[in-house]
Amino acid sequence: MKLAIFAYSRRGRETALRIQDCLRGPGDECRCLAPERYADGTFEVLGSPCAQATGPLFAWGDALIFVGAAGIAVRSIAPWVRDKRTDPAVLCVDELGQFVIPLLSGHIGGANALALRLARGLEAEPVVTTATDVNGKFSVDAWAARQGLFLDDMKAAKAVSAAILEGPVPLCCDFPVEGELPPGTEWGDSGAVGICISWRKKAPFRETLLLVPPVLHLGLGCRRGTSEAAIRAAVEQVLEEHDIHPRAVSCVASIDLKRDEEGLLDYCAAQGWPAAFYSAQELAALAGDFAHSERVLRFTGVDNVCERAARMGARRLVVGKTIRNGVTVAVAEEDWAARFPG
Repeated sequence: MKLAIFAYSRRGRETALRIQDCLRGPGDECRCLAPERYADGTFEVLGSPCAQATGPLFAWGDALIFVGAAGIAVRSIAPWVRDKRTDPAVLCVDELGQFVIPLLSGHIGGANALALRLARGLEAEPVVTTATDVNGKFSVDAWAARQGLFLDDMKAAKAVSAAILEGPVPLCCDFPVEGELPPGTEWGDSGAVGICISWRKKAPFRETLLLVPPVLHLGLGCRRGTSEAAIRAAVEQVLEEHDIHPRAVSCVASIDLKRDEEGLLDYCAAQGWPAAFYSAQELAALAGDFAHSERVLRFTGVDNVCERAARMGARRLVVGKTIRNGVTVAVAEEDWAARFPG
C-alpha cells in the first residue's frame, strides 16, 4: 500500500506517526507531510497551496489520510476527484486521534475498511456514513473490489445500492458460488435492477450491474512483423464475436519465439496485460484436444500455439483457434468462484 499522511500541527504530527505505526506493513510505502515549520527528517515539506501539493500524491497513493479538520481534507482533494473506480481512499482523523472518518472511495477504494482497521489501532471511533454499511446491507462495490472484479457501469452500481436498501436485489452468476448470498440479494435473472457476474457482455435485467472477473487467458500467434494495429483489430473482432468483455482478459500468452515480437509487446503494453511466453516443449507437453497444424509444427516445433498458450494455467478453452488477418486467437478460462461474504 502507498500511504500519504498529512499533519498540520505538532499534535497532528504525533497522531500521524501513530497512524503510520498502525498501518504500515512490510513492503508498504508511507510518506508523512507537514508544513515547513513542522517538517524534519521524518516529515516531508508540504507545499502550498495544499490542493496543488496534494495533486501528485492523490495520483500516487492508495490512501491519503488527513490529520486535522475535514474541511482541509475536502479542499485539498477537491480538484483531483475523478472516478470512484480509480480515486484513492481518503480519510480524515482529528488531531487527538479520537475519530476516523472515511471521506472518499469508501467501498472500491477501501476507505471504510481502512477506517475500521485504523480505528482499532488508535482505539478511536470509526465514523462510517455509507447507507449500505449503516443499514447492514450488502455493499456490492466493496465486495467487487475485494474480489478483483470490474464494475462495468457505475450508474447501475448506484441503482443496485439504492435498491438493496428497499428490498432484495436479484443476482445471477456464471460461476460456482461459495457461501451464502449476502443480505439484500436473492437468486434471480430478471427484474428492474440486478447484479450479473460474468465475463460475457450480458444484460439480463433492465438495469444490469455487470461484474467482470479477470479470468480469461488470451492465446496469440502471428507472423513475424505483424503490427500492433493488426493484432488489436483481430483480438477485438474475436472478443466481439463471442460477447467477451475485454476487462475479463487477465493475460496474454504465446510461444517464446514471440518474446521480442514488437507488435505483440506493444499491444500488451497498451492494454496493460502481462504477457507470458512458453517454449515449444512446454506447450507440446500440455494434455488436451487442440487443433493441429503441420505448418505451425514445422515453423515452431509445436502443432498449435494460440490454443495451447491460452490453456497454460487455465481450465478450459472457451474460444478455439480463430484466424483473423494472419493473427491466431484463442481464449481459455481459469477456475474461479464467487465467494461470499468475501
